[in-house]
Amino acid sequence: MSKDENPLVEARKAKLAALVEAGVNPYPNDFKPADPMGRIRERHGETTDAETLAAIRVCCAGRILLLRNFGKLTFATLADDSGRLQIAVQRDEVGESLYREVFRKIEVGDFLGVEGVLFRTQTGELTIRVTRFQLLSKAVRPLPEKWHGLEDVEARYRQRYVDLIVNPEVRAVFRVRSRLIHLIRGFMEARGFLEVETPMMHPIPGGAVARPFVTHHNALNRNLFLRIAPELYLKRLIVGGFEKVFEINRNFRNEGLSIRHNPEFTMMEFYQAYADYRELMELTETLITGLVQEIHGTLVITHQGRTIDFTRPWPRLTPGEALATHAGADPERVGERSHLEALAETHGVKIHPGWDVGKLQLELFEALVESKLIGPTFVIDYPVSVSPLSRRSDRNPEIAERFELFIGGWEIANAFSELNDPADQAERFRAQVAAKDRGDLEAMHFDADYIQALEYGMPPTAGEGIGIDRLTMLLTDSAAIRDVILFPVLRS
Repeated sequence: MSKDENPLVEARKAKLAALVEAGVNPYPNDFKPADPMGRIRERHGETTDAETLAAIRVCCAGRILLLRNFGKLTFATLADDSGRLQIAVQRDEVGESLYREVFRKIEVGDFLGVEGVLFRTQTGELTIRVTRFQLLSKAVRPLPEKWHGLEDVEARYRQRYVDLIVNPEVRAVFRVRSRLIHLIRGFMEARGFLEVETPMMHPIPGGAVARPFVTHHNALNRNLFLRIAPELYLKRLIVGGFEKVFEINRNFRNEGLSIRHNPEFTMMEFYQAYADYRELMELTETLITGLVQEIHGTLVITHQGRTIDFTRPWPRLTPGEALATHAGADPERVGERSHLEALAETHGVKIHPGWDVGKLQLELFEALVESKLIGPTFVIDYPVSVSPLSRRSDRNPEIAERFELFIGGWEIANAFSELNDPADQAERFRAQVAAKDRGDLEAMHFDADYIQALEYGMPPTAGEGIGIDRLTMLLTDSAAIRDVILFPVLRS
């Protein structure tokens, strides 16, 4: 709270004390609103006949967002979860004592319950003529007058509760997010997927190439890791006999903050036995085009001034083809180390001498191509060396049956035909451990229990993770991941 707000807070506390002294309970819990304001508008928003409106009694409650006093008459705007409505409180209608001793001590931000009848003002605005009111909650801190400016962005995230009060468009974003998750859940369940929950604390971090958060369990006197992905547990369920599983939940990665990254984020991850990555591409197209159509009513939307057309089918490119198309690489030489090193030097991309060709391709793709993939694009057939959990292609053992989906220049999904050969998986884990020993903090650990699970046999399987936050950003025209997470992680 800035210093200039102190007098306002003190003034409100003085009014609160005066109400208590007058015998008014400023925080009662016996008023039961019956009529959401949005429903009142929906039912009577077109009604103009004065006698008809005067016969309609309503009972509602909400926060006061605006007060306009005219002596014996006060107009106020109330807001509840469904909408806003104007009320008119007349001294002669509610009684002089209540009007003077109670209502005149009510301020913007307070919660008020009202009963009354409907009418239209001279300007035609639908309004409640209040016959009875009750203070339901006294706000001792005033709402900010200016909350939309760029200088207030950090404050809006830190005090999301205030952001939600004063910016209805922010609440609308999170309604879309909730609807999106509801639609995804229905889509998966309709196709026979079982929703499950897997551990948030792992003895061994795995399922993704990322740096984990570490915590300590006192009773067991051991370190545990907040999960970076649910993958290895979900695949254990496939081993156990569930053939279609999905989970919508949090992942935690000890990484930096950006417009696309928050250390705590939401994924939908799913696995299907007897499927491969090409089948998942078809399923993903069906899912996302359905979501876009359901939420926007069209497959062509705008995100941050850019038009994105979701019309199927979506292009499919290998990393090499993507480098040739978008970064000027020679399509005949994208597998040559010398050519990739020259391309990196030309574009000023820093590389590590220990990287193999697959890692070079991936780093160049991320630096030079990713941001250019605005329309939905599947990038397929990644090198095995950068895909430690993916199945090798039968056509080319150096290639993994993997795809990533990019939309708006962002990775939205990552999927592959799952590696179910325990010997191959163990060897790749060992390669990851060697990378970790060389200083790669994001490399995977060796998970012996997961290898044991694979030794019991896992059927041919495909799996995928879809970023709920980024998908919400696309479908709500949001610029930053913090705009679609209610309480994002912020710098101190």
